[in-house]
Amino acid sequence: MPSGGDVIAAVPFTGRARDVLLGFKYRNRRQLAHHFAGLLVNRLLAEGVRPGDLDVVTWAPTSRQRRNRRGFDQAEMVARRVALQMGVPCRRLLERDGDSAAQTGLDRATRLHGPTFRGSPRSFGQRVLLVDDVVTTGSTLRSADRVLRDAGARDVRRAAVATTPALVHRSATPSRARRRSTDRSVVVQGPWAA
Repeated sequence: MPSGGDVIAAVPFTGRARDVLLGFKYRNRRQLAHHFAGLLVNRLLAEGVRPGDLDVVTWAPTSRQRRNRRGFDQAEMVARRVALQMGVPCRRLLERDGDSAAQTGLDRATRLHGPTFRGSPRSFGQRVLLVDDVVTTGSTLRSADRVLRDAGARDVRRAAVATTPALVHRSATPSRARRRSTDRSVVVQGPWAA
C-alpha cells in the first residue's frame, strides 16, 4: 500500500483530463467533483486502500483569496465526495496560513517549498486520507502531510485526482516503485505508471 512519499492519483494531468480539471477549477464546473471523486475512489480501492483503513478524509486547502474568488475550494469538494463514497467522515484538519500564496503561477523552485499549514488537534491518533486536486511538485501534499503528522495523525495517505507526468515514477510494479523511494519525493501510483 502506498505510504511515505507516495501519492495515489487517478489520472495524469495531460490532454482531456487536464482540460476538464481546469474547467472544474477556473470555470465553476462544480458538478465534476462527483466524477473526480469516483475516479479517485476507484484508484484507491485498486491500490488496496479500504474504508476500514481510514478514520477521516481531509484536504489540502487552497488559499483564502482563491477560495473567495472561486466561491469554493476544489480539493474540499473532491474530498467531501470521496468521503461520502467511501463512507468515511470528512473534516477540515488543516488551515492554510494567511500569507501562503497560491502555488499556481509560481516558478518551480518557489513551489518546491510548498505552502504552510496549521493542523487541527483533531488529527491526533487518526488514520487520514489527505486529498488534493492536482499534484505538480508534490510540495503542497508533503507540507500538509508533515503538519498532520506533527499534530499527531497516526497515518497519512496522500491522494490526488491528477498529477503531472513528470512525477510519474515508471516501474515494473508499484511495490518496486515504493521500495525505491527512500526520500520524501513523490512516487505516483496510477494506471499509467505500470
